[in-house]
Amino acid sequence: MIGLVLAAGAGRRLRPYTDTLPKALVPVDGETTILDIALRNLAAVGLTDVAVVVGYRAEAVESRQVGLEEKYGVKLTLVHNDKAEEWNNAYSLWLARDEFAKGALLVNGDTVHPVSVEKTLLSAPANGIVLAIDDQKRLADEEMKVIFSADGRLERITKLMDPATAHGEYIGATLIQPEVAAELADSLKTTWERDPNLYYEDGYQEYANRGGLITKAPIGALEWVEVDNHDDLARAREIACRY
Repeated sequence: MIGLVLAAGAGRRLRPYTDTLPKALVPVDGETTILDIALRNLAAVGLTDVAVVVGYRAEAVESRQVGLEEKYGVKLTLVHNDKAEEWNNAYSLWLARDEFAKGALLVNGDTVHPVSVEKTLLSAPANGIVLAIDDQKRLADEEMKVIFSADGRLERITKLMDPATAHGEYIGATLIQPEVAAELADSLKTTWERDPNLYYEDGYQEYANRGGLITKAPIGALEWVEVDNHDDLARAREIACRY
């Protein structure tokens, strides 16, 4: 089992910070970045082999690689996405297929959350793919919403859903068991080949549509935020210092 961070995104709504940095390297607590928090959390649960998918401003991550490895006691493998500024993240996750074939705890490189999320996922039943879900938050149009069946299987995951019908929000953290990695990789390939602008969550939908088992791990009432814009960044800076 490894850690896996998707950090290829440009984060255009966070300019001017992202004029020279990928979103994952925007500071949220002094000099501590979103990537710092992700690596700290993964190391805290024993996942010290970490793959990081880089793309936009990859050189900024490369220049910090040795320092990050020494600071958090991790070994980083950088997976390069040459289409990070053109295509969406279904392709990014597919590029890491050789890495998540080992089993992975995936976190998005734009999400600030406490280590209890990683602990919740690792303590969940090993049901192939497990999604960290916030079922406490009031939902709106932008969130990645989910619906599960009565027996706990993912039925639908999309932003394009009436918030009133959703069972919660996927927060950008997933546990992937190695035995399902090949089928997930094929589902992601089908997804980005159909439309390179699709999300990796659309790959999860493809996997579920094929009969693959995806379950949920509710995170409880936690403070977390997906950092997409300056309001989100302000919120991240309020909460990151408490972790």
